[in-house]
Amino acid sequence: MYRIFRVLIGLAALAGLGGASLAVWPIGEAPDLTQRKGDAQRGAYLARAGGCIACHSDPGSGRPALTGGAPIETGFGRFVPPNITPHDTAGIGAWTIDDFARAVRQGVAPDGNPYYPAFPYAFYSHLSDQDIADLWAAFQGVGPQEVTSGENEIAFPFNLRFGLKLWRAAYAEGPATAADPDRSDAWNRGRWLVNGLAHCGACHTDRNLLGGRRPGEYLSGSDDLPDGGKAPPIRPGDLREAGWTVSSLAFGLKSGVMPDGDTFGSGMGEVVRDGTAWLSEEDRRAMAAYLLDEDEAGDGG
Repeated sequence: MYRIFRVLIGLAALAGLGGASLAVWPIGEAPDLTQRKGDAQRGAYLARAGGCIACHSDPGSGRPALTGGAPIETGFGRFVPPNITPHDTAGIGAWTIDDFARAVRQGVAPDGNPYYPAFPYAFYSHLSDQDIADLWAAFQGVGPQEVTSGENEIAFPFNLRFGLKLWRAAYAEGPATAADPDRSDAWNRGRWLVNGLAHCGACHTDRNLLGGRRPGEYLSGSDDLPDGGKAPPIRPGDLREAGWTVSSLAFGLKSGVMPDGDTFGSGMGEVVRDGTAWLSEEDRRAMAAYLLDEDEAGDGG
């Protein structure tokens, strides 16, 4: 019944969109990064922090890394993270750096179509031109692989991509990442990571019937993740009540071990294994400082 209700709501929303006009409504501005040189090593670090390896790889499949992630089952359909190796047809080898910039920061494909928000582009919108160039350099250094993980299977009416343009207008704005001059360098670095690149709010925030994050529920947890998963609240008071400190949370982001000695579940376990465990101690402490709203973690760098 819940799935049917979602579809009915989606149909009602789409009916009022004016599909023909939305189909030609442009999205965002065209970037120009063709002369920008990237640092592949820094880009690889950003890719780890941003969850690119975790999302676009499926170790259990036997396929090489970055050739596509495990399918994500949602109430809107089945989303399959694509191959992002530089293969000309199976991956992103035919893209330009400007295509890549639009995809990552604006959620727009090279053909101009919007991506589904299963791709957390809203959280990447703050990335600088240099960040994008570094990420691009990192992915260009990966061996091209002519394999894929399959195709999306999206339920009607959500398979009508023009409807995403109105969705974007309502829900695509990411949380604030700009530095607060009254807070420490560590806290601000943590804010940049948590609210942006690491996109913690993508899982730890409840969503409405159309898949939009509920602003008043940011980081307050979710009981409706893909595949029936759950994410706990990670606001400062909730974390302290669960026994976390800056030091223990920084350690948890490296090891996956919680204050009571238990370990994170599969979803967060993968985030640690493929993402936060690879970050510097300074960045893990910065994330912990921001999440616990403390300034005592030292400079985040």
